[in-house]
Amino acid sequence: MSVGPFQHPILGRLLGDDALAACFDAAADVEAMLDFERALARAEAAEGLIEPAAAESIAMDLARFEADYDALAEGTARDGVVVPALLKQLRTRLSPQAAQALHKGATSQDVIDASAAIRLKRAASIIDGRLADLIGRFDEWEAKAGATTVMAHTRMQAAKPTSFARKLAAWRDPLARCRARLAEVSDRAFLLRFGGAVGDRADLGERGQAVADRVAAELGLASSATSLHSERDGIAEFASWLSLVTGALGKFGQDAALSLQNEVGELKLAGGGGSSAMPHKSNPVGPEVLVTLARFNATLLAGLHQSLVHENERSGAAWTLEWMLLPQMATASGAATRVAGEVLAHLSLAPGGKDD
Repeated sequence: MSVGPFQHPILGRLLGDDALAACFDAAADVEAMLDFERALARAEAAEGLIEPAAAESIAMDLARFEADYDALAEGTARDGVVVPALLKQLRTRLSPQAAQALHKGATSQDVIDASAAIRLKRAASIIDGRLADLIGRFDEWEAKAGATTVMAHTRMQAAKPTSFARKLAAWRDPLARCRARLAEVSDRAFLLRFGGAVGDRADLGERGQAVADRVAAELGLASSATSLHSERDGIAEFASWLSLVTGALGKFGQDAALSLQNEVGELKLAGGGGSSAMPHKSNPVGPEVLVTLARFNATLLAGLHQSLVHENERSGAAWTLEWMLLPQMATASGAATRVAGEVLAHLSLAPGGKDD
């Protein structure tokens, strides 16, 4: 048991995913925040709100920036957000003109939300690519063995014979629907949530929307007519998508584990897990992990929905809850796609199984 199983030196290989975890480490967070500040400076220069020389200086100096993470941690413990401490470090490296232009018209939530959107979009792309690969593997399995007759089970009891293609469809098709849903959710989830101090972009005057559009385009995010500082339904949709991904793979894992029971013997799994007390056993570790990750994300989804309740124009409590839950949900989804791929590489129909 560990506070952080996903990056634990022992549990991480079972439950974690290095590629997804890298989207949420401190270095990735800081780099994405710097991306926002560079994009903001360039957009404001293009709209005549700051001098082009200041924007060029910001872009150049931020590219060479090396964060003092201890100072950032101390500042975050004091302020509840990292941005004031980060800006303090950045401004000491800039000319007076550039230091004054940095972060113009923005607030801490703009920076943190932009960083989150950039990195969540990156995580979603990794997961989506793996879903495509898993769908392809199920297609290959169907072409090879889909016509095989197996026993269908209803309410955990043997029912009637059916084709193996029927079972494969129940594992594959939800993944295809998840890919389709991501395309629908993306423009609401991966938005530039930018509004300044109280979400109205007032400090940028009539150029606020133009600046927001330019920043969003440079960062590869969707733009919005409002800040969405306290309207988090798009983020909740994405969290639901993550839970649907792990839920679909959990269904596959549960079915696989049941089919691998000695009493059923419909599937076989090469390289199953061993037992310290019963060396004859081959435990379905991968399928079990898929079930665990599905239940984990389903549990966290309820917590993420609590973060929909932002009081007034900004909530410290609801906002912080997102920081705690979303990286875990995304990493769990990534781990599920990784584990599912490993399971498929070792899973096959058992010749002469009991339900033939």
